[in-house]
Amino acid sequence: MADASTHRYRSHTCGALRESDIGATARLSGWVHRVRDHGGLLFVDLRDHYGLTQIVVDPDTAAFKTAERLRSEWVVRIDGRVRARPEGTLNPELATGGVEVYATEIEVLSEAKELPVPVFGEPDYPEDLRLTYRFLDLRRETLHGIIMKRLAITGSIRRRMHEASFNEFPTPILTASSPEGARDFLVPSRVHAGKFYALPQAPQQYKQLLMISGFDRYFQIAPCFRDEDPRADRLPGEFYQLDVEMSFVEQNDVLGTMEPIIRGVFEEFAEGKAVTPSFPRIPYDTAIAKYGSDKPDLRNPIEMQDVTEYFRDSDFKIFAQMIERDPKVRVWAIPAKKGGSRAFCDRMNTWAQREGQPGLGYIICEESRGPRPDETLDIEFIKRLKAIGETKISSAMEFDFRRIGKGPIAKNLGELRTEYLLHDLDLKHGDAAFFVAGDPARFYKFAGLARDQIGRELKLIDENKFAFCWIVDFPFYEWNEDEKQIDFSHNPFSMPQGGSAALEAAKTTEDYLAIKAYQYDLVCNGYELASGGIRNHRPDTMVKAFGVAGLGPEVVEARFGALYRAFQYGAPPHGGMAAGIERIVMLLTGCSTVRDVALFPMNQQASDLLMGAPSEASNKQLNELHIRLNLPQKKS
Repeated sequence: MADASTHRYRSHTCGALRESDIGATARLSGWVHRVRDHGGLLFVDLRDHYGLTQIVVDPDTAAFKTAERLRSEWVVRIDGRVRARPEGTLNPELATGGVEVYATEIEVLSEAKELPVPVFGEPDYPEDLRLTYRFLDLRRETLHGIIMKRLAITGSIRRRMHEASFNEFPTPILTASSPEGARDFLVPSRVHAGKFYALPQAPQQYKQLLMISGFDRYFQIAPCFRDEDPRADRLPGEFYQLDVEMSFVEQNDVLGTMEPIIRGVFEEFAEGKAVTPSFPRIPYDTAIAKYGSDKPDLRNPIEMQDVTEYFRDSDFKIFAQMIERDPKVRVWAIPAKKGGSRAFCDRMNTWAQREGQPGLGYIICEESRGPRPDETLDIEFIKRLKAIGETKISSAMEFDFRRIGKGPIAKNLGELRTEYLLHDLDLKHGDAAFFVAGDPARFYKFAGLARDQIGRELKLIDENKFAFCWIVDFPFYEWNEDEKQIDFSHNPFSMPQGGSAALEAAKTTEDYLAIKAYQYDLVCNGYELASGGIRNHRPDTMVKAFGVAGLGPEVVEARFGALYRAFQYGAPPHGGMAAGIERIVMLLTGCSTVRDVALFPMNQQASDLLMGAPSEASNKQLNELHIRLNLPQKKS
């Protein structure tokens, strides 16, 4: 660092001085964090990007008159002598906490008006005000640290990707519109009147073209642009993702390559939290059945269970009649350890009603040493249960103690069925089980929300770990109820399991909906961190796959012309994934929204309050672009 007498602004940063500098002169520049008056002596906390140094200003020095004028966030230069802090005033929380600077000269470089939002501390101010003055908000220690941690995380990702033999390739920002599942941001062309570029929703086609061009392993921390509604886990407008593609790979190769990279990043920045040592691979159908979600929070130990057979032909007529009328109907149980209080069950029932459901039935488990249930009361039920392997218990005589069910469902279900049900769910005294019934395709999301709510209410979620899993075997197609046709479920560029043969073998809608895809998601703590797939690199298979979704060869060639043409000239089998940078940083910093980890985010209405975007264009700009506005009429 330059000498204090030669450098215009500083010889040291505000985080650099240590006990070894005692006796030296120093020149510091930064922001006035706060000023404290201790019986005539003024103490100025001076802050810059690197840290904070305590400045002492004596009334007998020439610097004191200037120091009296200082206010928060003024920018100043201070010259002085480094000395040890007096006994009892050391601050172990600061890297510079063992020293202070005795000021001899102060120069005001820039004054600050009264602050619209405070910088000192962590005040709870309205988000729109903070975003309008984001340059002040970013001065706060916590937010400043989050942004720097984000840079460290992306630096770690880049290093690990290079170590895994990936190369970073930039791809174009101005491109053609492509249906990636969201609306494009369009950019009008001045030169080509009436035509538009699009900002890329993702570099999907470009990274596949790079594989066809022979570049084997690609990655990019890529900006992506989607015109969609904001969510807590997704920024409006633009976001960044770790984009990855690999040639000559199968699904296991991609997962096996990327898992240690992601795990390593989380272990590096977890700050003591446990990270799943080996990510389990959970089929999509299993995830839906056990957790009611394709992005389950595995910190929650609750696993749902199909208990339809306990209710078939039972005296609990609501469920029994549903099962009899419709073969699609299933009954799922959501076990709730330690949830067996009437107050908690009533609270969950009220919660379900707020979610638009009629309620949430339950059974409370109690224990008894009384006589065992008589199996002859419902012998057909016992035979059917054992025949289909629904129970792990061969006889009620194996029960170590009685489990008695309380509540309307137990009363109508009967003593015997309730006993078997509670044993199979491994519920004990003080536990409960909640039930949902119907077509799982219609109720699984609610069941998943109920599982999450129960886990939160009963404090079952382990907050001190990052619980990862891969969700695999996604459906290739889904039924679009609005259009009354088959549609792609996830990513239209993925390879169906079984390839062309699977598409040719399918004859009915149910056959097509049963086809799985080589698609996978990486999930952590209930968030989808990454999504990917093995690509459909065969033009004939591509045409067939799109044809099932009602898109003919001419549509495929028009929408995906570059990729479709490239497939005609030797495309290697390839696959990859994309991981959301903001979501990764949000989890590793403990933030509640992705807006907290972005430098200059938009608000929840997709407005940039700092820059005033979006803004109106001038008539001159519109004329140059050959655009005439047709705005909706304002409601009177």
